[in-house]
Amino acid sequence: MAEFLTFGAQELLSKVASLAAQEFDLVWGFNGEITKLRESVLMLEAVLRDAEHPRQDQGDAVKLWVKKLEDIAQHADDVLDDYGYELLRRRVQLQNQMKRKVQNFFSHSNPIFFRVKMAHKIKKINTSLDELNKKASAIGLFARLSLDPTTSHGISIDRETYSILKQDENNIIGRDDVVADIVQALTKSNHNLESDLSVLAIVGMGGLGKTTLAKSIYHESEISRHFEKKMWICVSTLFEVNSILRGILEYLKPENAAVKGIDAICNILQEELKGKRYLLILDDVWNEDVEKWNDLKSCLVRITDAQRSSIIVTTRSDKVAKTVETLPRCDLRKLSDDECWLILKNKAVPVGSVPILEDQETIGREIAKKCGGIPLVAKVLGNIMCSKTSNEWSSIMESKMWDLPKEEERIMSILKLSFDELKFSSLKQCFAYCSEFIKDTVMEKDDLVQLWMSQGWLHPTKSNMEMEDRGNEYFNILSEKSLFEDVRTDYKGDTTCKMHDLVHDLAERVSNMTNCRSLFSKGEALWNTLPNFRSLRVLNLYKADIDKLPSSIGKLTHLRYLNVMKTRVKAFPKSIGQLYYLQTFKMPYHVEEFPKMIANMINLRHVYFGKHAKVPVAILGRLTNLRSLPFLKVGKETGPRIEEMGGLNHLRGTLSIYNLEHVRDGEEAMNAKLVDKKHIRKLTLDWKLSRPSNNVDNEDDVLEGLRPHCNLEILKIQGFMGVKFPSWLLLASNLKEIELAGCNKCEGFPILGHLPNLIHVKMEDMQNLRCLGSKFYGYDQISGATTSDGRKTLFPVLRSLHIENAENLIDWMEAGDVMLMAGKLRVFPYLEELHVLRCKQLRSAPSHFPSLKMLVIRGVESGLPIANILSNKLTTLTYLSVHDVEGLTSLPEGTLRNNKSLECLRICNCSELNCISPHGFDYCASLQLLRIWKCPKLRYLSDGLLPLSLKELDIQDCSGLESIPIIPEQGGLPSLRKLIITKCSQLSSLPDGLQYCTSLQQLVIDSCPKITSIPVQYCTSLQLLEIRRCPKITFIPAQYCTSLQDLDILSCPKIMSIPIPSEGLPNLRGLQLWQCPELSGLPSGLGCCPSLIDLSITECPKVTSIPINSLSTNLRSLCVDNPESLPILYDGFTSLRRLEIEGCQSTQIDHPILVSLEELRIRRCPNLETVPSFDKLTSLRELWISDCSRLTCLPSGLAMASPHVFTRLKQLTLGRFWNELDSFPALQVLPQLETLTIFGWPKLKSLPEQVQHMTSLTELRIDSFEGVEAIPEWLGNLASLHSLYIFRCKNLMYLPSVQAMQRLTKLDWLRIYNCPLLSERCTAESGPEWPKISHLPSISVDQGQVIS
Repeated sequence: MAEFLTFGAQELLSKVASLAAQEFDLVWGFNGEITKLRESVLMLEAVLRDAEHPRQDQGDAVKLWVKKLEDIAQHADDVLDDYGYELLRRRVQLQNQMKRKVQNFFSHSNPIFFRVKMAHKIKKINTSLDELNKKASAIGLFARLSLDPTTSHGISIDRETYSILKQDENNIIGRDDVVADIVQALTKSNHNLESDLSVLAIVGMGGLGKTTLAKSIYHESEISRHFEKKMWICVSTLFEVNSILRGILEYLKPENAAVKGIDAICNILQEELKGKRYLLILDDVWNEDVEKWNDLKSCLVRITDAQRSSIIVTTRSDKVAKTVETLPRCDLRKLSDDECWLILKNKAVPVGSVPILEDQETIGREIAKKCGGIPLVAKVLGNIMCSKTSNEWSSIMESKMWDLPKEEERIMSILKLSFDELKFSSLKQCFAYCSEFIKDTVMEKDDLVQLWMSQGWLHPTKSNMEMEDRGNEYFNILSEKSLFEDVRTDYKGDTTCKMHDLVHDLAERVSNMTNCRSLFSKGEALWNTLPNFRSLRVLNLYKADIDKLPSSIGKLTHLRYLNVMKTRVKAFPKSIGQLYYLQTFKMPYHVEEFPKMIANMINLRHVYFGKHAKVPVAILGRLTNLRSLPFLKVGKETGPRIEEMGGLNHLRGTLSIYNLEHVRDGEEAMNAKLVDKKHIRKLTLDWKLSRPSNNVDNEDDVLEGLRPHCNLEILKIQGFMGVKFPSWLLLASNLKEIELAGCNKCEGFPILGHLPNLIHVKMEDMQNLRCLGSKFYGYDQISGATTSDGRKTLFPVLRSLHIENAENLIDWMEAGDVMLMAGKLRVFPYLEELHVLRCKQLRSAPSHFPSLKMLVIRGVESGLPIANILSNKLTTLTYLSVHDVEGLTSLPEGTLRNNKSLECLRICNCSELNCISPHGFDYCASLQLLRIWKCPKLRYLSDGLLPLSLKELDIQDCSGLESIPIIPEQGGLPSLRKLIITKCSQLSSLPDGLQYCTSLQQLVIDSCPKITSIPVQYCTSLQLLEIRRCPKITFIPAQYCTSLQDLDILSCPKIMSIPIPSEGLPNLRGLQLWQCPELSGLPSGLGCCPSLIDLSITECPKVTSIPINSLSTNLRSLCVDNPESLPILYDGFTSLRRLEIEGCQSTQIDHPILVSLEELRIRRCPNLETVPSFDKLTSLRELWISDCSRLTCLPSGLAMASPHVFTRLKQLTLGRFWNELDSFPALQVLPQLETLTIFGWPKLKSLPEQVQHMTSLTELRIDSFEGVEAIPEWLGNLASLHSLYIFRCKNLMYLPSVQAMQRLTKLDWLRIYNCPLLSERCTAESGPEWPKISHLPSISVDQGQVIS
């Protein structure tokens, strides 16, 4: 692993050389030393290449030499950085109009002395480099001008794969469906008619089983029948066309393996493969060079006509896959914990071994979780665990995952290849830096880029490339190489990722964090620590336990990144203004006083602050280097003015501007110079909706003056009170998305139809919009533009259109009827999604949507719009959802017949619907989901049969429904997986033929009073059967459902027995019985259900005995209302983890409670006066005692005076004891408790004092404390609190003080519901309690009003 020694030094030397090449104003007098430094560094870079691969006798000496080189290079970097800092300081002083005497330009010195001092430092560095160069020669290191490609990967490991299946690969676990899908893709599809060679890529990180999967496919019998020839080539890191072709030749004609020329090889292969269909596996491909791939592909095409031949490529790289694939790729998922356990178990407990014990399996499953879904890890761990004892397994589980024998080296070697393939030393540094984060941390892409940038590793390769661009490029490369996983982008456009534990281990191995000059701290001894880190580039205090920063922070003159988010810091020392190099500054969102000293941070590129920060005037305008700004709230009398945006032309990405009602006129708006900000891609322009509407005459001019650059792609305008939209929208040729919300005075909509790149349009809450007509389409704007066939196109690439809450919209007109009829005009040619929501008065809509796939219509009073849209012209629908359309009696004729690809049909709350479609479902060969809810006049679904493609049928609250179509006896509905029927009071029977639906997996029947039988005799695939509130059902033939996993029978008064055969149901996992008064007992077969883990029997008065002794090793959850019906649960009943006693009528519970319990719930026991001692329940993690109206005290173990036994308890719920209690029962302090819910204490005047000492609480729920008027000040002690819920406290008025609330630095979610006095006082901006909570990220006050 030689490169682990050198890439850090390589990057430092590169950085120093770059800095030394810059022109500094202050280097006059020692130019020669700077030149010599640059030359020395370049020479040592060449020597360092030789150090990458030391001989065996050089190892330790080279390691020490490289370490010394890193130290000198780091010192040189700091010295050169000091030059730059001095220049920045001069600029700031000039900007601040300080004294201009030359001798004051330099700290503590005049310029001559400064130059002498710096010259001495550079000379000293040059001397050290000369000595180091001499030592290099002494240990046999010499300048190497270029890398030797044959040794570019250091230690060689055996990477060659082969097609033969190993013994443990004959039955791969968790990939059966993947194998079947790929085999079908290669053998059944018509892809070969569309391309010369079909190529399918299997993509995933190292160790995920790509090669094993390819082997399994290679040996499938269907593959062998379909392909006449099969070849397997292991490509690995070196992609040479000649080598690959020779490998194919060796497979087919070993006697010709010595042939070397490509032409000669191709000629032989052409003869051998002529007219034959073949499958070629290219395993472990790393090549991203398109030309090399095209060269190979052209040779393969030349060899044969290649028709119906296929290639499988396995790779870790997303880029490789994109280069080669012609078929949909296979992104290989990680295995589940259960699948990892099976692999691990097969290795750890070979066939013929003594069966493992239950405890050993529990440990093994915990170890399987550590595999992280990686099959290779499970295999290695299984090999290690083989023949070891339970204690030794426990040691493996409790140790650090990789404190293991040398088998791990194989995994690291495999993963290291991904690292070796990183081309730049700076990219390797960026990867290694990720080890600074703890495992499983969700890392934000922008944050990573800013951290990398602060270390100086992002060197743009092009003159117009920003460091952020380079960082994004690096992030994408690491993602493509599978070194990042779970890469996700949220609705805001923020991207996050994680590192697999194994990849994190690799990053730790290759990192050299002693030179990274970063400090990630939680605040421990910060004041004493900082003076020791004068060279810091990064100070990350995220979630640190601090309330202020030391003034010495101003001495960190090299600092580029400062993160103080989620701390208690409220103000910053003045010295922070001396951080002239700072690039990224992240403040806590609760900070209100924006630091004025930030104006001196002239290098600042990214600044983060909360929505309530009071930004002073004339600060932001000085930060001309800014690349990102969270938002701008335009001030009126105080705060920033819009013209401060004028000089911020480097802003990029997203820009949001709020409170635009404070902009005086169009001229002032133009001073923001948005038109010059060419890197802004997303722009939000927002006027406060709640402002007075009597002073909005200037808003047309303001919006006109806010013209953005033509590069803008996404635009949102909200709360605009002008009457017309700006003219510049006509010229927004790059616009891809536009959203207009709350523009209530605009009677029309902007002209958009001509925009060539517009993909998404959303209009919402436009109360004055009455018509969408010719101005919307913009026909005049395209008068000179025609397509190749002479037609004009409106909305040429629009994919989705949303129209919401346009309550006065009446007409949506067709675009140019005459032109459409004549075929001279195309409208919405690619529109795939149309949503029309809550447009009550809409009476018309267009009928020309040639590509529409998804249609959602909701809250329209007339049936005409849907009739227009679903005209005979529409044939492409795959998804149709119709809600709250009052005039709809049936779908328009031809809807189902014309849209043969329809897969999903949802109809809800259409009160007049009496027929779904006149012609039934005869033409719905693709329909998979049919959902009909709340259609009371619907009497039948259709006259004919249900479509054979149907997978889910869901009918709810259709009180008039009398019948469901018959299901054919021959084959039933072969695809039906799920059937739900609820609240259909007139339905007297389930459809005939239901018993022949052999693929049915879930059946739910609820509140159907006329149904008398459940025909499931042949439903052998049924897994869930749930029957609720069906008073006429007497018997359920579930004994035939051998796959049944969950059986629920609830409120069925005539059920007398449970259909479990004497031999049991082998797969039954859950049985729930509730309100079955005639049920006389439980079947003997219950004890023969080996998989049963969850049993609930309540309100079944005739069931006096629950025979569960035979389930003592399986049952994990039990719910009863009569504990006396249970046998004595002795300690041998060790599997039970959850016990719920619900609805018990006794005054006490005498039955012993098992010590193995982890969760105990005692609920709705109205006569209960005492609860048994909990002293022995040391494993309990969750406890719930509620709705016991005669209970006055807590049980032993929980009460204050009892022993402290609940060391593992994490969740506690207590509520609704005796109503007359005027004080909370004496509760023991539980310092480890994480979630506490207390509710139903109407007479209490205060919250229980003990809660303040439960400092581990992350969630607190306070409910129905009607006598409490104020939340106590001690709430601020709960420093770990993340979520606070306050419900139904009708007299509550006061929260703790601002100081106490701001001590809750981790609190990010507050919900207040049905607390009328407090809710009013928490009114945003104006309520007296609002300042106490305004800093919180997410707040919900009644009715789901969320502020974030």
